[in-house]
Amino acid sequence: MVLYNILGKKLALTHNVLRRLVSSAAITGALAMLLQGCGRAAQNPEPHAAAPKSEPDPVPHDRIVDDVGRFIAGLPGTPGSPFANLEAGAAWQEHRERLDAAWRKADGDLISRLRAFQNQELNQDSVRFAPIFYPFGGPDALTVTSLFPQSPVYVVVGLEPSGTLPGPRDIEKMNLQKFLADTRETMASELGRSFFITHQMDAQFRGQVTDGLLQPILQLLVRTHNRVIGFRYVRLDDNGKIIERAASYKAPGRFGNKGIQIEFQTDEDQSLHTLYYFTVNLSDERLKENKPFQIYLSHLNGFTTLLKATSYMTHRATFSLIRNSVLANSAAILQDDSGIPYKWFEPSVWKVQLYGAYDRPYGSFRWFQQPDLKDAYSTLGSKPLTLRIGYGFSKVESNLLLAKRAN
Repeated sequence: MVLYNILGKKLALTHNVLRRLVSSAAITGALAMLLQGCGRAAQNPEPHAAAPKSEPDPVPHDRIVDDVGRFIAGLPGTPGSPFANLEAGAAWQEHRERLDAAWRKADGDLISRLRAFQNQELNQDSVRFAPIFYPFGGPDALTVTSLFPQSPVYVVVGLEPSGTLPGPRDIEKMNLQKFLADTRETMASELGRSFFITHQMDAQFRGQVTDGLLQPILQLLVRTHNRVIGFRYVRLDDNGKIIERAASYKAPGRFGNKGIQIEFQTDEDQSLHTLYYFTVNLSDERLKENKPFQIYLSHLNGFTTLLKATSYMTHRATFSLIRNSVLANSAAILQDDSGIPYKWFEPSVWKVQLYGAYDRPYGSFRWFQQPDLKDAYSTLGSKPLTLRIGYGFSKVESNLLLAKRAN
């Protein structure tokens, strides 16, 4: 861990090094908390819950994961990259040019505004350094790391498979022009609308373009000024503990709880971060039988939860378990109106700040209108939101809700 590297520098503690100390201590404690054994969830969690003594296994470090991420993201490889010859070809040069243009536009329309909102509204230490839980997040590493850039741990959950890492030989055998064009298309909705579209993910990330979400996650991480230093394939054992697995692991039962663990380092301050992605169905029907993930979930207390473009899942009675778990175990919740319905934020428990404007959900989700949320915008007021995010991006005004525990 970077903490021990810093201590070995003869206490040359500049301001940036002090920041790294804080971040590294947080990541060690948060990762250890994630691997804790079974127990009861906290009903009134603290932002930084005490971690057990056990620590997670180290993530194998290998530059190839960063090399692959940079190649498919249209970024020139670092010295020694195995993709140097392919980068000289016309297909990759076009790929780079097109992605550079798409990212320049996204930076002005979305990314810079996400970071401005973070700097103004999410800069308290209790939020800045808290681990993040992002259910229904899919491959959206862009939003979660932009809004919470100093968080030590991100736990993201979605329905799509986690995927595998292709090697240089795998990529060399591909029709490169088609593969890179299809890869660009997988980023179009995220960069243009701020979210991934479910039916497009079903048509892209189940073997058609990639075999899961590892590749799009890597693209987003390296494009947002991070260096990926290692990863491994993981799953949850019967006790809800994260353990390593083979890439080809086949679950013997109904619930595999398979995922990936990615360790990355920011270019800005060299701080270390870990992102987990797990493939889990969060509906009540499946979650109530998935004991390992229930145990794991019970230890995500003290997290900040992010909910965005969720297809209004937690508005439905069939997703009550995940909704109740988030409400019971989160120290803070940031969401758009597709997150937890406003009526569940009891004033005695939550202090709520509203942003932007709300009338009704956009498009096919209009039936999930919340009259009480609309009234709250009128009676309580809201802060301006220059950020366009979620459904109706660029077509209707966006909204966000930040809830923090009142005590």
